[in-house]
Formats: sequence, structure tokens, C-alpha cells
Amino acid sequence: MTIRITASRHTAFYSPLICTMAAGFLEKHGIQYTYGVLQPGETAAGTIRDGKTDVVQSAPSTNWAKMDKGETDFPMNFALINQRDGFFLYRREKSFAWRDLEGKTLLADHGSQPLTMLRYAIQYNGVDRAKIDVVNAGSPSEMAAAFRAGKGDFVHLQAPVAELMEYPSVSVGASTPPNAFSTLCASREFIASEPCRTFATAFSEAKEWVRKTSAEEIAAKEASYFPGIDRDALTWAVAQYKTIGAWDGGFEIPPDLYEQSLNVFESTGAVKQRHRYDAVCVPGIIR
Repeated sequence: MTIRITASRHTAFYSPLICTMAAGFLEKHGIQYTYGVLQPGETAAGTIRDGKTDVVQSAPSTNWAKMDKGETDFPMNFALINQRDGFFLYRREKSFAWRDLEGKTLLADHGSQPLTMLRYAIQYNGVDRAKIDVVNAGSPSEMAAAFRAGKGDFVHLQAPVAELMEYPSVSVGASTPPNAFSTLCASREFIASEPCRTFATAFSEAKEWVRKTSAEEIAAKEASYFPGIDRDALTWAVAQYKTIGAWDGGFEIPPDLYEQSLNVFESTGAVKQRHRYDAVCVPGIIR
């Protein structure tokens, strides 16, 4: 069988998914696969609805905006990848306190969930958001280049960013409570199928392997998936995510982490109502 896998973003933050492929877990279970990244203008729901892919790395929050509008045609989330925000604040000064952001310029990722989580982290850590000059400097690569060129006091990016390794950084995820940050989603029909259950078993094994394996070995396995990234930078990124517990927990999406994600979006006004867990997530895929 062949399963088509799509990522919303391609970074080491999603090592449990990448190692499902790179470390041979799909092959072990007799699954062939294709892997790609959403292109500009594409959405998880759209690619699944149009039959272009089977499984997408996404987040429960992706469904909430559609649900707020009364839409019902969206994929369901069935596995947890990360239980922490995967972004870092790179800074020019070695010392850091969250209040240091006040009166400074922050180049922030303006993706829906990253920006919402950042706003929550700022609020959660007692910072006055109105006192921060939050700038949209474009794509992650454009943000990194702008920061390197001297623009901004802080920049908000996922790892690895090899050209920023020399700068001190602080984890946004480690500064806020765990939540259902990123997940795997698919159509209801695919989730009910035997191929999905087999894929789910392979992913569960890969995630457990990533939790128990050294950053060096993980980076070695997935290095071919990051041809433009220096191995030291990739290893550093994996180590950081292991340190903050991004991949802790099992296969299932825990209801309490789902509710915490809702807390984040509700506190920033990014969601109009609290949507039921069972309207967004499907537990019990692995029997």
C-alpha cells in the first residue's frame, strides 16, 4: 500500500513524523509513501478533500475557524505529534526576561497558530503586548535574513535556523503549558480504513523511538530530509525539542491538551466558541 503524507511545514520539530519515514517504520509495516509540503494557497482540508493526499501534519486549531463559520467539511485529527509550541525567540542579548520584549521590535511569524501562541505566551508571562513592536518580515527565511541584517531585537522562528545558532534563544513552548500544538489529520473515511490503522501503528512506534533515541542518531537518520541544513544545526534543533518535552506523551491526543489549546485561542480572541473534542479529534485508532 502507498500512503501520501503532506506536512504544513517541514522542520525538525516534526521529527516523529519524519522518522516514521526516515527511520524505516513505514517500511517495516509494508507501507510505501510519498511526502511533500503544502504549497502556497493550499490547505490541509483542501488537499484531503480534493484527494491529493491521505495524511497531513496540521493542528486541531485549523478546524476551529471553519467551525466558527458553520463549516462541516474538514479532516479529523487522530494523533499527537507535539505537545509544546515549537518556536524560539532568538535575541541579540545574552540575558533574557520576558519583559525585555517591552519597548523592542519583534519579527514574528504571522501564521495563525504561531502568532496566537506567541500572543498567549506574551500575556502568560506578564508582558504588555501593546509595548512590543511586532513586525511581519515575511517568510521564515526572509525573517532570518532580516534579523541577520540588523533588523529587530528578537526574531520568532522554528528550529533549525543554522545561520542563527550563534544567537541566544529561548523556547516559547517551554514558557507556556503543554497543549495539542500539532497533530496528524485525515478524512473520516481514511481514518476508518485498515491502511490508516497500519500507518498509525508505524507512527506510534516512530514517536516512541524518537523519545528514547539520542539527538545525534535522530539527526543522522533524518539528515537526507534536510539537505540544506548543517548536521550540527539539525542535531541542536532535535536536542532542543527533546529538552522541552515537545514529543512527550503517546499517540493519542489527550482531551486536556486539546482544552489547553482552546484556552490559548480563546484568551486571545482567536476562536469564537469552545468546540467539542469529539467534533475535532478521533481517539482509539490503534486497537
